Amino acid sequence: MPGDRKRIHFIAVGGSVMHNLAIALKRVGNHVSGSDDEIFEPARSALKANGLLPDEEGWFPEKITPDIDEVILGMHAQVDNPELLKAQELGIPIRSFPEFIFERSRDKQRIVIAGSHGKTTITAIIIHVLNYLNRKFDYVIGARVKGLDLTVRLSDAPIIVIEGDEYLSSRLDPVPKFIRYRHHIGLISGVAWDHANVFPTEEDYVRQFDTFCDQTPKGGILLYCEQDPMAVMIGKKERTDVTAIGYKSLPHVVEKGVAYLTYEKERYPLKIFGSHNYLNLGGARELLRRIGVTYEQFYQAITSFEGASGRLEVVASKNSMSVIRDFAHAPSKVRASVKAVRDLHPDRELVACLELHTYSSLSKSYLPQYKHALRNAQQKLVYFDPRTVEAKRLEPLSESDIRDAFGSESVRVFTSRDELERYLSEQSWRNKDLLLMSSGTFGGLSVDQLVPNLKD
Repeated sequence: MPGDRKRIHFIAVGGSVMHNLAIALKRVGNHVSGSDDEIFEPARSALKANGLLPDEEGWFPEKITPDIDEVILGMHAQVDNPELLKAQELGIPIRSFPEFIFERSRDKQRIVIAGSHGKTTITAIIIHVLNYLNRKFDYVIGARVKGLDLTVRLSDAPIIVIEGDEYLSSRLDPVPKFIRYRHHIGLISGVAWDHANVFPTEEDYVRQFDTFCDQTPKGGILLYCEQDPMAVMIGKKERTDVTAIGYKSLPHVVEKGVAYLTYEKERYPLKIFGSHNYLNLGGARELLRRIGVTYEQFYQAITSFEGASGRLEVVASKNSMSVIRDFAHAPSKVRASVKAVRDLHPDRELVACLELHTYSSLSKSYLPQYKHALRNAQQKLVYFDPRTVEAKRLEPLSESDIRDAFGSESVRVFTSRDELERYLSEQSWRNKDLLLMSSGTFGGLSVDQLVPNLKD
């Protein structure tokens, strides 16, 4: 992007992709500023290290001046945001970050990975393999991956690999992010209803993926998971001059807690595990093949892939116990993660602890989607903060609501972080695994402080 330096202001700069994009744009010479009313870690430290942390939190319309070339608007900002109103008054171009990414990648081959689950890991695998092979490419991903300084890179590379989220782009642009990228090669890993606050019915939600696939251009490629019924239904639909390719789970074995891919009589040890990850690997392998990566190159590269941050991440392992952190929060993700840990260590007791944190997961009408999601765990723990329910203006939840929705009377419900921490610390962890699943923080529970207190 040299020679394209601009003055760019971010409204809601603390977002996971927003702060990485702000840093990336500053590093190539743009004058970047930003505001937000809440900035959490790791965004706070990253912005501070790059001289982009606002002096104070809040919205300041006086920051919006006529010399700003464009404003990038995050989903966190409301339509009555004072900085947004000032930018509109001054006639400054306003884009959501997916619109901005598209504008900066118009001349690139755009590869977009979509799906209710697996999209982060598939994107991370593709990025890892291309880096391993020293290929020139750009990327946008929603989680940190070892070896990457930022989760966004924009350069003069000929291709860009994008994690395509189905959530809305911004309050002014209520269209799923993956629609805005206008892919040449698209992949859908699976479709399971989520984000009930913006897609109130399953039909509404599924329609977004159908639109994404219909958007595949003539001569384009669409990959879909053959082991996901909804992905098959959408992916196999006839589309003129579009090459549709199904993919499956890669052959594998698990021995003594280590997973191996098998290919042409060879075994390739993995640092990731779980049946859903063998599917993710299958999708990544088939997509990479379409951009010139051979199977042999894929298998050579994949043994060093350590996974995306917070995706079945082993944060502690000692003697006969492990603590594993996972971003899982939607029902399909929870089921897959619980099964993955259970299959890895079938001889250990599994304690699965899930935080209900999102609008969907805390909604009484959506909760039944979690039925039997924790079935494969010996201990089933569910945490939620009643204040979060109140803040989202949802109907209060009771312990019986949770047990009924999960279809198990053995579910233990916690509404206090301290009580949850105390319960976990008082157990004996000999021959047990602890799986912590959340897109939040369990009310500020520090895993680093918890682990030393777990007795094995």
